[in-house]
Amino acid sequence: MTDANDTLLQVDGLCIGATVYPPDAKPHEIAIVDDVSFSLSTGRVLGLIGESGAGKSTIGLAALAYGRGGVRITGGSAVINGRDVLAIGRKDLRDVRGSDVCYVAQSAAAAFNPAHKLIDQVVEAALAKGDQSKASLHERAIELFRTLGLPEPDLIGNRYPHQVSGGQLQRIMTAMALCSKPDLIIFDEPTTALDVTTQIDVLAAIKHAIHETGVAAIYITHDLAVVAQVSDEIMVLRHGKTIEHGNTRQIIEQPADPYTRALVNVRTIDHPEAPADGEPLLAVSSVTASYAGSSEQVLRNVSVELRPGQTLAVVGESGSGKSTLARVITGLLQPSDGQIRFNNRLLPPALAGRTKNDLRELQMIHQMADVAMNPRHTVRTIVGRPLEFYFGLKGAAKKQRIAELLDEIELGPEFADRYPAELSGGQKQRVCIARALAAQPRLIICDEVTSALDPLIADGILKLLLELQRIEQVAFLFITHDLATVKAIADSIAVMYQGEVVRYGTKTQVLTPPYDDYTDLLLASVPRMEIGWLDKAIAGRRMGSAGN
Repeated sequence: MTDANDTLLQVDGLCIGATVYPPDAKPHEIAIVDDVSFSLSTGRVLGLIGESGAGKSTIGLAALAYGRGGVRITGGSAVINGRDVLAIGRKDLRDVRGSDVCYVAQSAAAAFNPAHKLIDQVVEAALAKGDQSKASLHERAIELFRTLGLPEPDLIGNRYPHQVSGGQLQRIMTAMALCSKPDLIIFDEPTTALDVTTQIDVLAAIKHAIHETGVAAIYITHDLAVVAQVSDEIMVLRHGKTIEHGNTRQIIEQPADPYTRALVNVRTIDHPEAPADGEPLLAVSSVTASYAGSSEQVLRNVSVELRPGQTLAVVGESGSGKSTLARVITGLLQPSDGQIRFNNRLLPPALAGRTKNDLRELQMIHQMADVAMNPRHTVRTIVGRPLEFYFGLKGAAKKQRIAELLDEIELGPEFADRYPAELSGGQKQRVCIARALAAQPRLIICDEVTSALDPLIADGILKLLLELQRIEQVAFLFITHDLATVKAIADSIAVMYQGEVVRYGTKTQVLTPPYDDYTDLLLASVPRMEIGWLDKAIAGRRMGSAGN
């Protein structure tokens, strides 16, 4: 893949393991990364792609000689600029970290100290090296802010982390990594948590910064369409092993391995749009809402309808009001105006005023399954609680219904006695689906239920939801910022922007031009499995701005 004379990073036979402690068996060793080798030249970008648990982040962190979560580097070498970082001492390792190689984490919000100004944190690591003055590093930081397209580059560093957006904070973290002029940067899922409109800005800024500085990079992600825009070559990983490695065009256009082909062809769902017949199951009429203690309206005159057995997708970027609308529908936030009718009855605006049947018929599945389940309860307890609460099921009848629900979500009764920590991300989300189905609801609100999942796992969850909808005739209100998901599963779509519905109708109506400016921006920002898509998208944005 690379010229040996220009090799910056050479990884050979990397093996990383961990000890697991099963509840009913002896502790034993498992391989997290199994005999992985690759090389990377100066100025080149290697994309690491694969599902959760494939070993992507573990390999990236090994370039810093770091093993998180109790894992151990058990074999192999990682040579940067002629030094094997897995064999050198602690003092030399401190010299390598922050000078030769830097790291950009997935969650910038969690990586910054909220009590310190941004520019002080950006220059901190470089300043600790002691070979540059604070004034000169501040000048470099400001120049990097300018290179990364941040607003008011001379002033933005004086803000605190909470005073900038998520996309801006992610770019400032990239500036932090670039400040000490490293030869290699590890980007660990830097855009996964961002909206599509913000993601395209951050991707473009990262690509531009890499080009301008000549730094080499490892770009870790589970989204093949994203990594195709910034990488020169791609390594596909699964279960800690290399599945396929080649240049980006070959991987995208001529993948050899069946797993890689599945990644390229993910999201092949073709859900036919159902006709809008019959009376609405849910009717939100002219709802306006504000948060307690604030006069600022977070929802303004919102009206949508959803019919039995259909899916309404509510789409928009963070802060558009999607999840706030869900809170109003579920009674967690009282509207200041408007009303909500459900199953031909007026719902009380506050949760406390709703009947047990109101609660049963309207269920919710949350984005983060990890925090939506009690880690000390088994799957049997989690799924069984609504069966007992709403229907009084106990004993053999309850056990039988739990088994039926686990079969419905394609897990099986053998999962009943497992704890959440013993499940994968996709399995956890399936358990949350089973818990919602246990109440036999008429409507389920799905709040970003696939955004934290790998594409293949997310595809399986969407197919499961559509099959359950066909069997149970349950309606879904699907909150998302992923237009690919919307196209796959929706019957109708409401596009929200700054608390208002700016476009609403059937899937065909909403996704057929002419578009309003915001819907056009959303659609144009969805990454495509196409070499050069990012450059075309950015050029299109510039032309649109010039036209306005």
